[in-house]
Amino acid sequence: MSLYRENLQQKFRQEYEKLNDQQKKAVDTIEGPVMVIAGPGTGKTQILASRIGKILLETDAAPENILCLTYTDAGVVAMRKRLLQFIGPDAYKVNIYTFHAFCNDIIQENLSLFEKTALDPISELEKIELFKQLIDSFPKNHPLKRYRGDVYFEINNLQALFSNMKREGWTAAFIKEKIDEYIAGLSTREEFIYKRKYKNFNAGDLKQDKIEEENERMEKLRAAVDEFDRFQQLMRQKNRYDFDDMINWVIRAFEENKNLLASYQEKYQYILVDEYQDTSGTQNRLVELLISYWDNPNIFVVGDDDQSIYRFQGANVENMWQFADQYKNDLLKVVLTNNYRSTQPILDISKSLIDRNKERLINKMEGLTKELLSSNKAISNLTHTPVIREYETQQQEMIGIVKQVQQLLAEKVLPGRIGIIYKENKYGEELALYLKLLNIDVYSKRNINILELPLAQKIILILKYLSSEHYIPFSGDEMLFEILHFDWFAVPPMEIAKLSIEVADRQYGNNPTSIRKLLQEKANTPPKDLFSTGIHEGLKKASRVMETLIAKVSNLTLQQLFENIIREAGVLSSIMLAEDKHWQLQVMMGLFEFIKDETHRNPYLTLEQLVNLIELMEKEGISLPLVQVSGSDKGINLMTAHGSKGLEFEYVFVAGCNAGFWEKKRKPGGGYKLPDTMFVSNAATTDDEELRRLFYVALTRAEKHLYISYSKFRNDGKEMEPSMFIAEIQDVHSLPVEKVIIDKEVQSDFAVLSFNKPQAPEIAKIEKEFIQPILDKFIMSVTALNNYLKCPLEFYFKNLVRIPSPKNDAIEFGSAVHHALEKLFRKMSAESMDKETRGNASNEFPSKPEFIEDFVWYMNRHRESFTKEQFKRRMEYGEEILGNYYDKYINSFNKIVVIEYNIRNVVINQVPIKGKLDKIEFDGKSVNVVDYKTGDPDKALLKLNGPSDKVPNGGDYWRQAVFYKILVDNFRQRQWKVISSEFDFIEPDKKKNYRKEKVLITDADITTVTQQITHTWEKIQQHDFYTGCGDADCHWCNFVKTNQLAIALHDLETEDE
Repeated sequence: MSLYRENLQQKFRQEYEKLNDQQKKAVDTIEGPVMVIAGPGTGKTQILASRIGKILLETDAAPENILCLTYTDAGVVAMRKRLLQFIGPDAYKVNIYTFHAFCNDIIQENLSLFEKTALDPISELEKIELFKQLIDSFPKNHPLKRYRGDVYFEINNLQALFSNMKREGWTAAFIKEKIDEYIAGLSTREEFIYKRKYKNFNAGDLKQDKIEEENERMEKLRAAVDEFDRFQQLMRQKNRYDFDDMINWVIRAFEENKNLLASYQEKYQYILVDEYQDTSGTQNRLVELLISYWDNPNIFVVGDDDQSIYRFQGANVENMWQFADQYKNDLLKVVLTNNYRSTQPILDISKSLIDRNKERLINKMEGLTKELLSSNKAISNLTHTPVIREYETQQQEMIGIVKQVQQLLAEKVLPGRIGIIYKENKYGEELALYLKLLNIDVYSKRNINILELPLAQKIILILKYLSSEHYIPFSGDEMLFEILHFDWFAVPPMEIAKLSIEVADRQYGNNPTSIRKLLQEKANTPPKDLFSTGIHEGLKKASRVMETLIAKVSNLTLQQLFENIIREAGVLSSIMLAEDKHWQLQVMMGLFEFIKDETHRNPYLTLEQLVNLIELMEKEGISLPLVQVSGSDKGINLMTAHGSKGLEFEYVFVAGCNAGFWEKKRKPGGGYKLPDTMFVSNAATTDDEELRRLFYVALTRAEKHLYISYSKFRNDGKEMEPSMFIAEIQDVHSLPVEKVIIDKEVQSDFAVLSFNKPQAPEIAKIEKEFIQPILDKFIMSVTALNNYLKCPLEFYFKNLVRIPSPKNDAIEFGSAVHHALEKLFRKMSAESMDKETRGNASNEFPSKPEFIEDFVWYMNRHRESFTKEQFKRRMEYGEEILGNYYDKYINSFNKIVVIEYNIRNVVINQVPIKGKLDKIEFDGKSVNVVDYKTGDPDKALLKLNGPSDKVPNGGDYWRQAVFYKILVDNFRQRQWKVISSEFDFIEPDKKKNYRKEKVLITDADITTVTQQITHTWEKIQQHDFYTGCGDADCHWCNFVKTNQLAIALHDLETEDE
């Protein structure tokens, strides 16, 4: 016997003796099909490695003749590591792959057969671009086409659906056939039939409205499925493929080329598949083809149907049942029930939970049991009962967990032996703050989105500004205003405010200008005399840098432009002075690598195209990931339930066990409902059962101590339900709920740390002599009132500093609609001031084509505000909705009107107010004030509501209606009286209905808004606009905080304070 074989025999024997009888049975049976059902903690990795050792010892097979397929890269590493202990360096000769890596190798080894030499893998960004292109090409009235809001809403749904189609091997024809079967059977399903008399319906009648809704869902799915082949065609045109395509290519090649398949069948004499419950339909098909040569193949699959938690990634537990059925005559089934991880009480409560699932192998195979038995002699005698705890609030739950972790560490428990598991990443991020602020080491690994980090956002804003100025000079003032605040230039904010105010003051005079132009003039104007200092040096530097970069855009590659920004703007020197300079450098380099990658994909990429890519990523939530590892692996382990798979800890806290977190469901077709006729198993129970399996995985990570906790109330006081899984455990086990009350003093200790507590930023006050003249001329409008009530800083920047407003497609579309409506009434009305139409006024409305032509004229006049796709979509949509609007109202319009009417010189409680009204309709002296609105009417409804507990100041539209009534009723030059205020929605709702919403205004409403006007005016006159609202989503508060402009941060008062 060779020395190698002797060493192998010795190592194998040592490991083999550690196995129990069931494990030995699985290892010893190396011929024929074997299925091992390995519950949590039963040592499946050990038997996979042992089995490979057994094959090498007892057969003539070489390591190269063994193929081991697993689900993740981590599984490959774990398997290789275990094998190294058995067979040494030969472990690297055993073919251990993920499915994707295996298919990639087959393609690379047979490039001439696959004809894929010119193809590159598609990036996430390129894929989104193709979906965008696909959606842009949808014809009019396509079921998935949207004209407003997020017009690319379907991208994620289509992506998830197409990925599942590839992973499961579903063709469009197959899905459409199953849709037809499903629709045909709706009338026989209980859920669509009245069980008892209801209103005008009798027992046995069909719920026709529900059937129509279901039909509509299915037609959306049909429309989506019909786009699959077109999307694949777009991929081919771009010479791109994704990883799901690779598996399908290999399957197709194996099916069409018998010699190719035979060569791999001969090579791989023994095939092992780990985590078999997580394989998709196509992965399973690949395995079927590899073993199809033999009637009794040497296939060994290991899995646990109770731990199938990746259905949303294509995993299909049905594969295990079908495998067992296919080889039922020859299959050896081995169930591993000796658990070496957990105590029996933990296993018992986990079993009582998972026993509720119907989709289990034990319900499909006779004589199969999965009673896990605690078999680790070191802990099997322990009887610690798992603990369920109820906390008052989410914050108290986190405090309670942190305090217990503190106690465990004080008792010398190693941090790495403690695991905290939760459903959503967001929960873990907040919990990490609690631990870190108490100096407790935490280990967590998460992907940070570079695009959301302040440094990257600043560099990207400069790129956007340069793009804007390069293509349309002096068009990016709103961006320049923010750029000038960047700390690299060290410009006092008051100097920038003065610049913006001067631009605003000159806007309607004989010498209008822009911030860029004025800054350039001032930076290059020599001092008038020896005592003049000119503008601030930081402004001079910023002007010089920006002008230089704008001039260089045409002559530099994007990589060179990025390097110039970093160097000339002072970004790099600023980073090197920062305390976290290493992290900031990582962020900067991550952004630079992204630009390098994109220019590699497209060497002719322009700055405009790059900016469009970044905006697409921001809009569609595509992350530019940077892995941030917090702490060392010796810290407390924080992880999601999905991330906990395969791990184990002495102490496990399953946190945030509320229904709202744990019972969120995913649709396997993305956002589309798939008909249950597509599945062999009972799809109706799939969602709950998969979520129950996930909870089961979390529970079975615990070795000795398990704590399950939930909270009664959200931090905002809303009541929450505990997860149904807790009730299911308690239904079998008498586990009392420990109600934990966190001591007030302890809460106060944590409150001092101000975790995530919103704070309102305060900025430096501008000189009184500078701001007072602006206030002296200030007149209150409803826009200014709304801005102040939303955030005083927003009012300061928009209404006093008057920063330039950016133009976008939604604003310009709304303006085009307003223009067309204004022209419609002016051409009808004898009041027209247009010389060409005044003489022809006949109180007749112009024709529909003429009405639409006015819209088209405005759109073409402002073409630069739209991308090509936006312009085409807005034009098509505008012509349709305006045409339908015209048809609906042209014969019922009130013709006694005034249009775009300005009202000034009205004073209420010593407050001057003004407004511009879209339309006033007359009935004698009684008037109806009309305001046109574009956008989704359904989303506007909340804005029409008056004050409530949730919105104490009332909605913006409600306030606008009341404000206009106050304005018109007090306009002394006319004796008009507002009897109604109406919002005319030019876009239809989801049911294609046009709506006019009237606001009924009461005396109480007038009193409330009058008080709002008065109190806001008093605060403005007292210069009380330098402190923001503190809202986490407020752009201006975040702008101030990000650029370190705040001179103080103020805690917000809460109701209980």
